[in-house]
Amino acid sequence: MTAAIISALALKARTAAHSRPGGPCVCGDGGAVLADRADATVVRHGGIVAKAHAPDTDPADLAVRLDVAARLPDVLLAPLRPAASELQGRLVTFWPHGTPVDRDDPDAAPWEAAANLLARLHATPLAGLPHPLPPMRGPVKAARAVERLRAAGPHPAAPPVLRAWAGLPPWARAEAPAPGPRHLCHGDLHLGQLVRAAPEGHWLLIDVDDLGAGDPAWDLARPAAWYACGLLTPEEWTRFLDAYRRAGGRAVPADGSDPWRALDVPARALTVQTAALAIAKAVAAGRALDEVEQALVDACDRMSGVPARPPELASEATK
Repeated sequence: MTAAIISALALKARTAAHSRPGGPCVCGDGGAVLADRADATVVRHGGIVAKAHAPDTDPADLAVRLDVAARLPDVLLAPLRPAASELQGRLVTFWPHGTPVDRDDPDAAPWEAAANLLARLHATPLAGLPHPLPPMRGPVKAARAVERLRAAGPHPAAPPVLRAWAGLPPWARAEAPAPGPRHLCHGDLHLGQLVRAAPEGHWLLIDVDDLGAGDPAWDLARPAAWYACGLLTPEEWTRFLDAYRRAGGRAVPADGSDPWRALDVPARALTVQTAALAIAKAVAAGRALDEVEQALVDACDRMSGVPARPPELASEATK
């Protein structure tokens, strides 16, 4: 099925890239596979990117998310077509190709741009968006990562990760609504979710699959977790957090007071999610955890001995 969907998706991308499907192609790439995972297959042809979404994608929710992206073209990369099409039982969307963050140049990571985009996203009035707006899917993704860990079978690194998961409040495990006011959230923020729409263009957020209403602190949780685990330098974390505050971000107090009142629970959840996926992938590959993966597991072990801050404190921080 994977090979079949890639071939069919490549043809769709080629057709979308050329006004005459049967005409000569001068793009020279023949259809590059940008991603091939269980939750998404992404193929590029020339300036067009075609994405086959996860098989269980809700059509109504995706339609709303595409509409939101089209309404916020200065924050989110806008789709080329207003609605998804169907291909071999998968929903497919089309996007302009953007230049991603250079993974080989970490010093040039656009932390300030990411922070500004998030602040603007979180400040978007929900009343002006299509309804019903689906919930932000961050906690659902964390819960699925833990399910994947459990399905991988016994592993010596799994117990501290599962203990850390059990110590989180129900809302962070996708078992209850998040406390506090809702804001428009990305749901899966990391630097791989930023592109330049053109070589000289501004940075924009991509991937609307998890977009929705929820706790905006979740969008800051991954860099916060990396910082807490020692995987992000204090300088990079400060650049990101200060830029977010300067832009009027709603997830943390604007007065410079302790941001961890809001970030503690989401950062713990993202640490568990990342560690759970790392273990599951290591089991599937039959290899040991690497240094970074072990650092995540060690962080989960430390978290187990320190109770998570009550969710009501996270709610108060956004007021």
